[in-house]
Amino acid sequence: MSRVLPIAVVQDAPRVFTEPLQPFSESVAALVRSFPQTRLLVYPELHLYGDAPGHAELNANAEALNGPRINALAQLAGDLGVWLVPGSVCERGPAGQLFNTAVALSPEGQLVAFYRKVFPWRPYEPFDPGDRFVTFEMPGIGTAGFSICYDAWFPEVTRHLAWMGAEVVLNLVKTTTCDRAQEVVLARANAIVNQVFVVSVNCAGPVGTGQSLIVDPEGLVRASASGSDATVLTDVLDMEHVARVRQYGTAGLTRPWSQFQPGDAALALPLYGGSIEPQRWNPARHRDGPDAQTHSGPLPERPAEQEKPVLP
Repeated sequence: MSRVLPIAVVQDAPRVFTEPLQPFSESVAALVRSFPQTRLLVYPELHLYGDAPGHAELNANAEALNGPRINALAQLAGDLGVWLVPGSVCERGPAGQLFNTAVALSPEGQLVAFYRKVFPWRPYEPFDPGDRFVTFEMPGIGTAGFSICYDAWFPEVTRHLAWMGAEVVLNLVKTTTCDRAQEVVLARANAIVNQVFVVSVNCAGPVGTGQSLIVDPEGLVRASASGSDATVLTDVLDMEHVARVRQYGTAGLTRPWSQFQPGDAALALPLYGGSIEPQRWNPARHRDGPDAQTHSGPLPERPAEQEKPVLP
């Protein structure tokens, strides 16, 4: 059965962080009307948190994941019957932390996943770092993973997401500086070395430098914004492309996930104080094996069952 993901990637300027959600909700609804087959809408990093709010403003507007803003966004996704990634949000953590958090809201109006940015852009960003990689399932479509802006500069992020089963990596960006040219290269490189789709959505001018793009699992750019003007990139991702390219190779040749053979020795990784175990290398073997549900390292606290977002 074909698994396709019609997607709308919204390169837009950040919203004024003090304004109500209604104008954003209206713009999302208008976009769905314009592209009625869209199943996933993706917005840039901190899209709802203004031009360049300071630490005090971010702290003042941070909410827990069961707060009114996420509840309202979840209801919007449910009302429209789409998957919605409204950019990342400014989250107040359970111990008072300040997180830059991407959220996935389902067509049923539920918060199904959240990811706290692991690599805040230091020393410029005030956020506390998250401590886990996150993927989520879109039933009947496939698996997506999150990265936020500077995360793309650390190859461990996309590598782990691909290993965890991500077929598309959603990289939410708020780059206002001249290094967007390098990030465009990184989007293609991360797609190539991990054989996944990469969607890198930056905010538009005059705040951001734009140049959003959608890259396929062989590193080919399927859609891109040449500049910083507000625009919407639309595409239909064939999620089976990931399995095909891993089976037959990039350009019909290269299969990095099939590198190791039975009996190969473990490869020491002194940087990490660990090793690559050949039998754990392939993402398919990881998902199907006895350790498929295991995670290493401490996990962040999630809202308790009774604290999950409740739609008004």
